Amino acid sequence: MLLTVASRAVAMTEVGAVMKALKAALKARGVHYAELARALDLSEASVKRCFSRQTLTLERVEKICAVLEIDLLELVKLSRREQETQRFLRLDQERLLATDAQLLSLFHLVANGWTYAEIRTDFDISERALSRQLARLDRGGLIELGPRNRLRLRAPARFEWRANGPVKRRHAAAAIGEFMTSPFSGRDELLRLDVRELSDASLAQLRRRVERVASEFQQFAEMDSTLPAQRRRSVGMVFALKPWVFSILGALRRRT
Repeated sequence: MLLTVASRAVAMTEVGAVMKALKAALKARGVHYAELARALDLSEASVKRCFSRQTLTLERVEKICAVLEIDLLELVKLSRREQETQRFLRLDQERLLATDAQLLSLFHLVANGWTYAEIRTDFDISERALSRQLARLDRGGLIELGPRNRLRLRAPARFEWRANGPVKRRHAAAAIGEFMTSPFSGRDELLRLDVRELSDASLAQLRRRVERVASEFQQFAEMDSTLPAQRRRSVGMVFALKPWVFSILGALRRRT
């Protein structure tokens, strides 16, 4: 039976979105078709055909999920996120978060897959205060607070803060300043600043590549949100690119 009718869970989701989510998960995990071919007992060419024609059976999808260390429901969740097109939170939602640092922090945790129990264990907030703040997020349409304190993100998985919106106006400068104070000398830290001269065409192509890296960063986060909080670390990444001349060179330039 093909994936399109294999199960109620998958039938609720567009096949194309499921396949796209599978490909994104494979890329995020660094799993190649050759590895899948061994797991599925198929040739690599057959695996490629299954993906291109979208003819994976449920049994094979489950085997792929096993290789990726996710289950079918998690795959469906990822596929639904692939279908989301909303880019920003509503303006009133941003205003709500911008006015309360604790509320913003809790929203960040839920957006990154933290459970109610994990938040209570790792953070200094009372059960009463946590329940009250989560209820505010629920009323604001940002999360769903379900039975037994089950948390589900209602905001789009890949939202962006508005360029001049309430959250960035309130917190962006402080966040970037705090982030950049690091010497970036740790094992898992990296800072590169290069200044070169590029054509407009090369600059445009480079920007597209940087945007792809930013998208992959989001894909990794979505994949790893299914892991327990203890197996994840908060990671910051700054993307910056613009035509720019360092002031010491600008001072040397001949005035016209």
